[in-house]
Amino acid sequence: MTATSALTHPSSRWALKHMPLTAQAVAEVAPVLSGKRLGMCLHVEPKTAALVSLLIEAGVDVALTGSPGTTKDDVADDLRDLGVHVYTRQSDDEAAHRRNIEKVLEHDPEITLDNGADLTLRLMRSGVGSHYLGGTEETTTGGIRLREATGEVPRPVIVINDSPLKLIVENEYGVGQSIVQGFMNATNLMLPGTRAAVLGYGPCGRGVSETLARLGARVSVAERDPIRALQAILQGHRVGSVSEVLADAQLVFTATGARNVVGANEIAALADGAVIAGVGHFPYEIDEEALAAVTESTTEYADEGRRRGLRLVDGREIVRLDHGRMINLTAANGNPIQAMDLGLTLQTRSLAAVVADDLAVAVQPVPATVEDRIARDLVALLSAR
Repeated sequence: MTATSALTHPSSRWALKHMPLTAQAVAEVAPVLSGKRLGMCLHVEPKTAALVSLLIEAGVDVALTGSPGTTKDDVADDLRDLGVHVYTRQSDDEAAHRRNIEKVLEHDPEITLDNGADLTLRLMRSGVGSHYLGGTEETTTGGIRLREATGEVPRPVIVINDSPLKLIVENEYGVGQSIVQGFMNATNLMLPGTRAAVLGYGPCGRGVSETLARLGARVSVAERDPIRALQAILQGHRVGSVSEVLADAQLVFTATGARNVVGANEIAALADGAVIAGVGHFPYEIDEEALAAVTESTTEYADEGRRRGLRLVDGREIVRLDHGRMINLTAANGNPIQAMDLGLTLQTRSLAAVVADDLAVAVQPVPATVEDRIARDLVALLSAR
């Protein structure tokens, strides 16, 4: 039985049909990964299902969990039917997420594929055996957490988001499209002529800014790095401090990946009626304590906090979408399939490098040989169309 016929969920089959790089990569590294126990923490949605089905076909034993609020339950059920050990539901909160991490680790993985570093850090802190070879980390946020865990990472970990390929293809072009798509799905609001503030002008923030601008929004950017700030100006965006760009913004996108970027002073600067959407992996860019301290009441404009109005003590109202979680996953279908094909190919070939190559015991970028191979494959694929 092939992976294509084994998957029954239509969206997962559609994703797999458009992921030739990932399929090729899994087929080529199957001799390296076959028989290995893989612990995964990755958003459980159709592109992930496509990758997992290919890995199962290649002989990998997969235990999988997701992130709170982003799991597609029907996709998870389809993977369970394939024999994958899946521990996640869309309704999971942070406590359930921690329990799911423990369940994945009970499978005693030899390699890990992580998204935000929760799985890897828990494994490291519980002690790793000689059978554990190392793993990959999808996000910049997870890479930062791992690098800050001095002395706690005794195996090679490859940070996929350090890849220039991923920063261009998936983060800038993929995230830019999917975040704006998710925002429109979640709000049914029009973008042309609106005033939008994007906090952070890294690859994700840049992609969101450019997509908004192409659709007619007037974009302001807050960015501490002077070179990135200059890039934003040269792209035609207004640049200022967080408080300055929030003062007249109707739409706000948090794309810094840092904690409490929007604190008490910035909350005070928010325009009445501002709608806030999350871009970063964790929903912690707004200081929750500071926000709670000035919130008088809430109004639900959609079920389960999908659009929650917060009436502040001074009479202003702001609206948060999906509790600040990544709007492209909670209100859309995640990054475009072709962008994820690139990202998951990086994951696949990097996992093979962890198993087969003599890597440094460190948190590190994708090996140059992997980058070069995938770039050439992608150029050939796109040139042939």
